[in-house]
Amino acid sequence: MDRAQKEKVVEELGQIFESSGVVVVAHYAGLTVAEMQDLRARARDAEASVRVAKNRLARIALEGKPCESIAEYLSGMTVLTFSEDPVAAARIAEKFAKDNPKFEILGGAMGETALDRGGVEAVSKMPSREELIAQIASCIGAPAANIAGAIGAPGANIAGILSTIEEKAEAA
Repeated sequence: MDRAQKEKVVEELGQIFESSGVVVVAHYAGLTVAEMQDLRARARDAEASVRVAKNRLARIALEGKPCESIAEYLSGMTVLTFSEDPVAAARIAEKFAKDNPKFEILGGAMGETALDRGGVEAVSKMPSREELIAQIASCIGAPAANIAGAIGAPGANIAGILSTIEEKAEAA
């Protein structure tokens, strides 16, 4: 790899480190090509990405970035899993690690917050952005539904009473 290619890789990695909501670093020694393709496919389905890069180039790209703390994990055969959604990459890495014991999660970063192995696991269990939006929407909508039910209840009660009176009149 010549100098221009290395500079391009460093620039690409720098953009990844700046724009990602979470970056997970893992060792992948011993994984087959098919297993790595499976990881990439899972990541693609979850709108995350997987990148293998030279540790030295990744360290250079990390300088001055919010997630600079992950530099300590960059040794050996490392792979980066990242996504804009702060939960997606961690969730994909955790699920893949459970299925593949050779995939060892070392840690990561969520913005400026460094994550150890337990931190990555905790982030993976958090609800995703879409799940949070749905929860907030249901919380906002629930009071309106309760008010509508309360407003309609007296009318329903009166209608029930009238139908009971009508049934009794027909029976008599």
